[in-house]
Formats: sequence, C-alpha cells, structure tokens
Amino acid sequence: MDTPEGPLPERLRTLPSRLTNGAALIANRLVDQALAQAGARRYHYALLATLEEYGPASQAALGRRTGIDRSDMVTTVNDLAERRFLDRAPDLEDRRRNIITITPAGRGHLADLDRLIAAAQDEYLSPLSAADRQSLIDLLTRLVERHGDKRHQGARPTAPS
Repeated sequence: MDTPEGPLPERLRTLPSRLTNGAALIANRLVDQALAQAGARRYHYALLATLEEYGPASQAALGRRTGIDRSDMVTTVNDLAERRFLDRAPDLEDRRRNIITITPAGRGHLADLDRLIAAAQDEYLSPLSAADRQSLIDLLTRLVERHGDKRHQGARPTAPS
C-alpha cells in the first residue's frame, strides 16, 4: 500500500474501513473486466440472476430488489431485451407497467456470466486458502447483515459485485 511518496501512515494502513474499501475497488475491477468479456455489466448480471431466482417481476419491483436505480433499470432492461435475454410484456393487471421475464437465451447467458464471475472471484481470493476464503465470507456477511439496514440511509445501493 505504498504511494509514489512512500508508505501510507500506519493508522491509515490498518483502518478496516479503508482496507475494505480498497478490497472492494479491486473486486469491482476484476468483476467488471470479467463481465466485459461477454459484453455485460454488473447490472446485467444482477438483473438476470434475480429473474432466474425469483421469476418474472415488474421493472419497479426488480429495481427495489436489486438496488438498481429506475433510470439504470430502463437502460439495463433495454440492453438485455435487445439481445433477447429477457422479454417484457404489459402486466395484465396494470397495463401501465411491464413484467420482465428471463428467456432461455438469457438463462444461457447467465450461465456464461456465472462462469466469468466465478473465475473473477477465484482470482480475487487467490492469496487465501479455502478456509480463509470461508472466514472472509463469514466475516463480511456478518458486517453486511449488521449494518445492511443502514445502507439505504444517505447512500445509493449498487448491484452485487
């Protein structure tokens, strides 16, 4: 964690919040690079994964579940619909909203993205043993679960990394 001017001060090098942020930046870069190989972005992955796991839903409900902003959701749905990875159709109960459904091609694309994401995770966690990886996941899960309800206070959530 050296800078062009030399090492950071000790109190900065050991701050858990600073370390977590630095690790997140690295993880996001690796995931973005992996997804780019398939012409995808994190929002694409989040939306397809959500549709596969929970089934068809309105754009608004998908936005709330994934943390994707409304304007980003429109762009993401348009991108994926153009590539025939999802279908959108008017909701029979409320014609003002669309219901989004993953297509068979979308499921195949998601499987490809899963492989790319898994490779990025392996690269990111490569310095750690299997036991250390599980410990890190457990610790991060505890932190997110403890502080997750505060995530929406003053900060816009992002799609999973």
